[in-house]
Amino acid sequence: MSDEELRIKLEKLLGQLADNPDDPELYRQIAYTHDGLGLEHEAVPYYEKTLELGASDRRGTWTGYGSTLRVIGRFEDAVKAFDKGLEEFPGDPAMRAFRAMALYNLDRSREAVAELLRVLVDKEQLGGYERAAAYYAENLDETI
Repeated sequence: MSDEELRIKLEKLLGQLADNPDDPELYRQIAYTHDGLGLEHEAVPYYEKTLELGASDRRGTWTGYGSTLRVIGRFEDAVKAFDKGLEEFPGDPAMRAFRAMALYNLDRSREAVAELLRVLVDKEQLGGYERAAAYYAENLDETI
């Protein structure tokens, strides 16, 4: 969608809020549309309301919320959001990857790299090197 189409969509969605103040899916769509327009700061309260009301796509909502918090520089809050999301959806690779980015932003690079390695190991994407990567995920500083 073009920015103009997204702006029109956002206006329509916001116009529906008065008649649907308790619709978590409406809030989720508003949050996503704000994100699509590069209005991440404005998206945050809509993500929060979506989670409060109990959206059906909580996995996507947690991922979008945490990612948005990271993009606007709220790195600690992003990690906390991903941690909460991972409580509901343990092992979710997207949340884990975005969480690793937030850790990197917090200068916690070792944790970030270790988490990314664990994601790869869990997804068996290392072409036979899963065991070595799993080891080094826990022992990144080790050399011989």
